[in-house]
Amino acid sequence: MLSKNPAATDSPLASRTAGVASGGFQPSGNTGALGATDETASLEAAEALAAPAPAATTPMAWALLIILACIWGTSFILMKKGLVVFSALELGAIRVSVAAALLLPFALRHVGSVARSRFKWLALSGVVGTLLPAFLFAYAETRLASGLAGVLNALTAVFVLLVGALLFGQRLTVLRVLGIGLGLVGTVVMLQLGGSGGDATPTGEGNAWYGLYIVAATIGYGVSVNVIKHKLNGLTPVAVTSVLLMLIGGPALAFLLLGTDFLHKLATVPGAWTAFGYIALLATMSTAVAMVLFNKLIQQSTALFASSSTYLIPIVALALGALDGEAFNIWHFVGMVVILGGVLIVHRAK
Repeated sequence: MLSKNPAATDSPLASRTAGVASGGFQPSGNTGALGATDETASLEAAEALAAPAPAATTPMAWALLIILACIWGTSFILMKKGLVVFSALELGAIRVSVAAALLLPFALRHVGSVARSRFKWLALSGVVGTLLPAFLFAYAETRLASGLAGVLNALTAVFVLLVGALLFGQRLTVLRVLGIGLGLVGTVVMLQLGGSGGDATPTGEGNAWYGLYIVAATIGYGVSVNVIKHKLNGLTPVAVTSVLLMLIGGPALAFLLLGTDFLHKLATVPGAWTAFGYIALLATMSTAVAMVLFNKLIQQSTALFASSSTYLIPIVALALGALDGEAFNIWHFVGMVVILGGVLIVHRAK
């Protein structure tokens, strides 16, 4: 429903309820946050739990913002390095399993305080916002340059608003519809005209349409964030993220050990331990470390300020991709500007 004068609380940045790191990857906020992947989704779910923000943004807040953007922006190149040895299925399962293991102590501390009626929503958020995106991003980067993956990840903010309007009754304004439209137009520009990265991908082959895997992942983030906001309000970010990961971590680990060649590769393939280290670093930094830093940033500023990382993450991802030999042409730049312009409108529109 379109409305020209919605209440301020309808803003996707004014009604957040929980967050961590998809990342790509605060799993509870992006809940796909195991990667940067994937990470900015947490911005859409944290403000309601945050302490009152100071009147002015402190130097510490700026420092945290830059550090978080670097952590989440690095996620895409780490996935690329992990895919040199492991398949997309193996990478996704490793990522979820390591993140779940890291936060298991927190899950055991909080699980008893979570009402049983909420476990289905935690499981849903975990599957669509963390588990599936972990595999979708990995599949995308088998044929898509890591820098382009980082740009497309910014669509998270667009789909948080769109899913909220379609499934949860959030009102849309004309400006927000414009922002959503720009984000989708920018995506088409990148997929049709920007190219994919070609021989700079782990497989040595390129296919720009693999970016649709990332579009699907960001839709999952949009669903997850809205589920957290509307169904899991009142739970702390640590509780949401850790319990959510506990629910999906067991199946992910069982699949990794019993359904893939992970152990065989780790024991026999040259470079396997190095690739595993990249994936473990991805899970560690984009979940446990980013979770602490993000919540600290929310306390020292506002969720609107924290959302500025949305615009910094693609720059970091593209820069690291360029250093790794990935091409960046004019259509990449045009698509990125259009997407981020749409995200800016979504964030700022009343």
